[in-house]
Formats: sequence, C-alpha cells, structure tokens
Amino acid sequence: MANPRRPVAGQLAQVDNPDPFARPVWRSPVYETPWAIIWAVQLIRLIWRLTWFVFTHPILDAVAAVLAYDWLWLGWPGLVALVLLIVSALVGLRLLLPDWFTRLVSKPARNRWRTWFYRRHWHAAMTLGGLAPMYRKRVLVPVLLGVRASRSVDLVTVRLATGQAPADFADRAAGLAHAFGAELCRVRELGPGMITLEFVRADTLAEPFGALPFPTEVNLAALPVGRAEDGGPWLLRLLGTHVLIAGATGSGKGSVIWSAVRALLPAIVGGWCQVWALDPKRMELSFGRDLFARYADQAADMVKLLEDAVAVMHDRAAQFGGITRTFTPSIVFPFLVVLVDEMAFITAYQPERDLRRRAEAAIATLTSQGRSVGVCVVGALQDPRKDVISLRNLFPTRVALRLDESDQVDMVLGDGARDRGALADEISPLSLTGAGVGYVRLDASPDPVRVRAAYVTDADIREMAAIVASAGDAA
Repeated sequence: MANPRRPVAGQLAQVDNPDPFARPVWRSPVYETPWAIIWAVQLIRLIWRLTWFVFTHPILDAVAAVLAYDWLWLGWPGLVALVLLIVSALVGLRLLLPDWFTRLVSKPARNRWRTWFYRRHWHAAMTLGGLAPMYRKRVLVPVLLGVRASRSVDLVTVRLATGQAPADFADRAAGLAHAFGAELCRVRELGPGMITLEFVRADTLAEPFGALPFPTEVNLAALPVGRAEDGGPWLLRLLGTHVLIAGATGSGKGSVIWSAVRALLPAIVGGWCQVWALDPKRMELSFGRDLFARYADQAADMVKLLEDAVAVMHDRAAQFGGITRTFTPSIVFPFLVVLVDEMAFITAYQPERDLRRRAEAAIATLTSQGRSVGVCVVGALQDPRKDVISLRNLFPTRVALRLDESDQVDMVLGDGARDRGALADEISPLSLTGAGVGYVRLDASPDPVRVRAAYVTDADIREMAAIVASAGDAA
C-alpha cells in the first residue's frame, strides 16, 4: 500500500493549514511567468497574424498603400480627390458597362458580405439548431465552405459532419431559415458529404412582369419564357423533348404557352418553325390563330391534325433514316410544335370513344418517336392524375404551376419533388401573385427550380399576329 504522505513527483505540500494534525494536501506548484515572456509571445502572435493578413488580402493591401501614399504626399485634398475619382469610375462602369460592373464589383462584394454574415452566425445556428453533434466531448460543427449570393437567393455550400445526412438539414430547414433571416431554406444534395443550403431572402417572383422582348436569335434548346427565382432567365427547352404544363384553373398556363410562342416568333416568321394548335376551349389560342400554321377547335379536326403530325413524323423518319441522326430545322423541314391546350379534353373527356382512342394513339406516337425528327408536343392540362392523362411519363420536360393537392406535385415532377422544395400546392390562387408561378426540373439537376412566366397580354398577341401576317404578305 502506498504511503499517503509520500509526495507525488512534481507536487508540493500545502503548508498554510492551521491544523497541525491535518494530513498534508498535495498541490501542483504554481510558477509565475515573467511579463517579458508574455509580452514577447503576444507580440510574435500579432506579427504573425498581421503578416498572414497582408499575404492573404493583396487587393486590400494595395488600396491601403495607395491611400497612405496619397495622404503622405498630397494631404487630405489628394485623398479626397482620389476617393472622388474611384467613385466616379465605379459609377461610370455601372452606367456604361453594367455586366462588367456586376461581374467585377457588385457580385464579389455581395459574396464577401454574405460570407461574412453566415460565418458570423454559423456556429450558433448549427449548435442551437441541433446540427452540431458531440463526439468524445467535442462539438463537431459542419463546415461552411463557401457562399454564392444573388440579389435574393444565397447558395451556401456545406460539408457535413461525420454521420450526418442531408435529411438532417431538411428536417430543420424552417429553423435555419429563421436563424439566418430568410423566408425559405431548401436543401440540395451535391454529393457524398456535401450539400447546398438555398436561402431565399426575398420573393423576386411576387410581382407579375410583362412580355419579354423578341429574341434576336432563336435557340430551340433555350427559349426565354420568364424569370427564375435567383433573378436569372427561365429558359425552356423544346428541341429534343416534349413539354407538359400542369396547373389548376387560373394558374397561368396561358402565360407559359404564349411566352413560348413569343420566343419562337422570329423562327415562325423565318419559316423554319411551325406551330400546329389544338384549342378545345376555343378561347385561349383562338386569339392568335394567325400565328399558327394549322389550327383546330373541333374534336374531329383536332384528331385529324394529330394524325397528320404523325404522318409528317413518319415521312421525315423515312427520309432521314440512314442519312443523319441529328435533326437540323430548315424551311424544307421546319421544326414542328404541336400545341395542345387542355389535353385531357381529347384524351379523357371526349365522349366519342373512337376519337379518344385515336387521339391517345397519335399523342403517344408523337411523344415516343417525334423528338429525333423535329416534332415537339407541348400539352397543357388541369388534372395530372393517371386516369386523366396516362401519357405524362412520355413528356421529359414538365412544368408544375399551382396545383390543388400536394400529391399532384410528385405526379407532375416525379417522386420526391415536393420534399425537395417544389411547393406547387402552396402557390397563391390570386392571379397577381401566383399566376404563371411554378416549378420546373432542369436538365442539369433533379432539384426543382421556382420560376414565373412572363404575362403576355391580348395586345401583345395581336402584335405578334400582325407581324406574322405582314411577313406573309411581304412574301
């Protein structure tokens, strides 16, 4: 048994105990560090931090050097003149070259400001939000890797802590939005152990906006039809795909349709694009019937139009077979857009069984074989349920406007779309607020993107029809 009075190496006995019979209490010795050493260590730390700051901030160093040089040689008048010169240069760059100003000045400044903001609140938000797990009495905070900010949306890239999953952040998305002062937070999975938190700070799509200007060149793979939530353009693809637009009554399906036709107008005038329109309601598309190469509003005529499109498709396939695998639109072989408004009328609600069967067969044939020969079907409907439209899986590109039920979101955009942030059932029914607002899935990502189509007025449609009519008269 060890002697309790035996001192431990490196320890001293407590000698100021007034009780002479008390057992000695051993304590570690306390040594006072000389103040000179403390000041020397702190000075070395300060010099190291200043040196590191200088090497990691070259632009700030150059600005500080110029200001100091100007102050020493010219005094305060020179300093004021330099500041006025810099401000004038920035204002001139903003007015004359706005794209350069955005790329070189405003965007980097916004990214730095938002990065500082998130880093300042990051540790507290992760810890109090239950997203910083404990391991061996250590708090593991997810790493904030970077911030890309736009005027209304911040994309925060995060490396997860070991054992975390994107679902952990998705479950706490509402708390994260409140923690960082955002209206909404969406979680995007980048890869193993990496996610992007999309913080929506302001609703840029709350106000409707007018028709977009006519494009100088038509890109069938990227037609400008509206605006995305991050402020960028909403580009709709027609080449090599088919488009399904689903939305309840008053959701703005007409805005998407007419915006797409407006983006195609130079191609229609040039003769290398044709639009064949089916208008069961006789209200929406009849306004611009002069824009369409063919137009039908009776059931039998609409089915005949679809079957004629199938015949064109088969004829092109016979001519192109063995010669080319890539379709290039021309005046001889124009890009053909088959536009079907309220598609359920001829596929589900048509009382004549034969017409309904022929219409379904024609649409199925066009959507399964038409892409390779320059035939695109653009269909609009109100109810996306399977018993109403059984062909929705043949439309690679789908747009979900305001829907009546949450289950319909996944019916349109695919399984899990609503969990990824496509809240199409929560879009406002007010026309000024929600008409034309919807969600799409882009080719590059499975995550839905919130968009809004431009509002094309009756006057805009008449103008478009007049342009086509005048071009036809001139020819």
